[in-house]
Formats: sequence, structure tokens, C-alpha cells
Amino acid sequence: MTPRFDAIGLVVSDMAASLAFYRRLGLDVPPEADSAPHAEAVLPGGLRLMWDTEEAVRAFDPGPAEAPGTGGTALAFRCDGPAGVDALYEELVAAGYRGHLPPWDAPWGQRYAVVLDPDGRGVDLFADAARPAG
Repeated sequence: MTPRFDAIGLVVSDMAASLAFYRRLGLDVPPEADSAPHAEAVLPGGLRLMWDTEEAVRAFDPGPAEAPGTGGTALAFRCDGPAGVDALYEELVAAGYRGHLPPWDAPWGQRYAVVLDPDGRGVDLFADAARPAG
């Protein structure tokens, strides 16, 4: 049997704060998950995004929990065009989330921005750059 990529797991310090952030990005997570030690959202195509509290992880791995924002995990959310990147970045920053890199036109042909989730993890917002009229 060949392994199949099935899920991305995030360790979070505050489940409710983390889920509120990802709900603003369009993920469907039930409200009762805010107080649970584990939560999941099924993404298009069947991939799952999972959240576990630091306490839940310590229950099976008593070693020191790595600071969630330093683990190299980043998630990317495609937006509806360059203006969508700008609008979502501004909405999240206005809601109190930390902006990391304000929207810019990346040299690889995308409008890009990075905000930080409540645990300091980078979340990329992107869209294909507008093509010049020609």
C-alpha cells in the first residue's frame, strides 16, 4: 500500500483563538470544537486540517512542546484575485491579527501577503497576479 497524504496537523496554544482565525479564512469548523482538545476540518479533495492543543499533545508526548510558530509549518490560502489578497489581509489585520508581510506583487507572478495565526505561524494569502492588458 502506498501512503497517501491525508492531513496537516497544527499544535495550538488556544484552540478557540486558532479556530476563530481559520474560520475567517473560510474553513468550516463547528463551534463546539472551540473547547475540544482536538478539531478537524475536511478540505476540498478530502485533505484534513487538524488542530490539537498543547495539552493534548503532551498527553502522549511529555517532551517539551516546540513553539508552534517555529515548526516550519505554513498554510497557503488562494484568494479571488489580487484585490482579494489585499482585502483579506486588511480584514484580518483590522480584526487584530498580526500582519507579517503586507500584500506585494511577488516576482513569481502572484499577489502575496503573510499574516500570523494566534500561535505566530505564517499563513500565506495569494492569488495569480493580474495579467497586463495587451
